[in-house]
Amino acid sequence: MAIQTARQRWMSILAHSDPDVMQQHWQQLGLRYSYQVLRTPETGLARVQGRMGGTGKRFVLGDVTLTRAVVRLDDGTCGYSYVTGRNKPHAELCALVDALLQKQGTDTPLYQQLIVPLAATRAEQLQQRAQEIASSKVDFFTLVRGDNE
Repeated sequence: MAIQTARQRWMSILAHSDPDVMQQHWQQLGLRYSYQVLRTPETGLARVQGRMGGTGKRFVLGDVTLTRAVVRLDDGTCGYSYVTGRNKPHAELCALVDALLQKQGTDTPLYQQLIVPLAATRAEQLQQRAQEIASSKVDFFTLVRGDNE
């Protein structure tokens, strides 16, 4: 498995975060930054592909709704975001946080008070989902009948 960079990790956490929970954490920080919206949040479709068993031939699984946004801080740092769904304020906030984290890094209160709690929530959700899937697992076995003698 490829190693994620710090930016890939926070981008994934931001994209998978619940918009309301993220907004609550953001408001608790009480941060105000001026920025310019380079690409207003816009909604579109992306084609999703899959593979049978993860290794087979690719096939088109379907389309998914995406919202993207791009912002630029006053110092010129650009932040980008792509989130599933149609939540434009969520996409814009994710882009702003991306730009701020590029500038500040992971040793800041922004990272510790926003990304770390969102990552913990995401890990818990993934663990619960894995438990749900494991509880429905069925083991198949075959008995030899003895008719082939």
